[in-house]
Amino acid sequence: MVDSERLKIVTSASLVVVKVGTRVLSREDGTLNLDQVKHLADQITSLRDMGKKVVLVSSGAVGAGVSELKLPARPTDLSTLQAVAAIGQTKLIEAYDRFFKVTGTPAAQILLTADDLDDRPRYLNVRNTLHAVLNMKAIPIVNENDSVTVEELQATFGDNDRLAALVTNLLRAPVMVILSDVDGLYDRDPRHPDSKLIPVVNRIDKDIMALASSHNSKISKGGMLSKLKAAKMATSAGENVIIANGHQSDVLSRIFQGEPVGTFFAAAERSISPFKRWLGFSAQTRGRLFLDDGAVDAVAKRGRSLLPIGITHFHGQFGKGDVITICNSDGNEIARGLTNYSSTELALIRGLKSVDIAEKLGYCPYDEVIHRDNLLVIDG
Repeated sequence: MVDSERLKIVTSASLVVVKVGTRVLSREDGTLNLDQVKHLADQITSLRDMGKKVVLVSSGAVGAGVSELKLPARPTDLSTLQAVAAIGQTKLIEAYDRFFKVTGTPAAQILLTADDLDDRPRYLNVRNTLHAVLNMKAIPIVNENDSVTVEELQATFGDNDRLAALVTNLLRAPVMVILSDVDGLYDRDPRHPDSKLIPVVNRIDKDIMALASSHNSKISKGGMLSKLKAAKMATSAGENVIIANGHQSDVLSRIFQGEPVGTFFAAAERSISPFKRWLGFSAQTRGRLFLDDGAVDAVAKRGRSLLPIGITHFHGQFGKGDVITICNSDGNEIARGLTNYSSTELALIRGLKSVDIAEKLGYCPYDEVIHRDNLLVIDG
């Protein structure tokens, strides 16, 4: 990709998702940096003045709560962590609202759980709500609803990088920007004196993923590995991603003026329909099917439906219409789809030809276990 192509993509994008990490919004001691919040609000307002609609996915609630309560460290037990997140979220949104209000821009708080994007009707309602907020020329500020999740916070969306990618896919936003405390993706450990920033990545493959090193800190979750996984999710669906340093002055303005800031991850050539975006990335899977090599080739390379004869075994209990992970013989995910048969039925018909389904079950509503129209091949 040449700079002129990147320039065309960023300047023509009418809808943008910006994710900002905790380490960008926090001082070294973990307290909320209000100067950074103000600077970010000013930059987003400038993007809106350029005619762009912007969705902000913001971390920082737990960190703000730790700061507000003057705790020595991030809590580890769930109930305390949720309470701290609830307290911190009010401080975080209060800060954003204050600085956006100065520019005459309304701010809207959107708190999501994984279930909101798993359930298809709720998924569509989230999309409609976000579009409605944007049409009111307001800035949706999205975060995970940490205070009501029923599992450990790390077991829900995982981190806000993934949440931002899900929102990007939900809205089909052409560009997602992840603001971090690093300049982008390097060809080796950034601390190495010979390391170099990679300006453009055309495809996120195993070699690119190997460049990442995950880390956790006392005030944030995730790392470059988390960001690459999020970038892969977005680019696989047809969107472009930029990872840049949120501490750089006017970084968003510079990006959307076409400066080669950070690392640019180019969108895959394919564009996925809204239904298959939900199916492949947002819906939670209820089971795993394992295929022989012939079925893997038919599904992954030849665009065929999944027939019972190609299924060697499966794990999980599921019903008709549930989302299922489809794996090769090594257990690697190759696709996801909506099953036409329950696990009870599949136990009887796996390995059979379609013509034998009726004899085994006494009925045959479908020849396919998963029809290709209800199946998304995962780009490995």
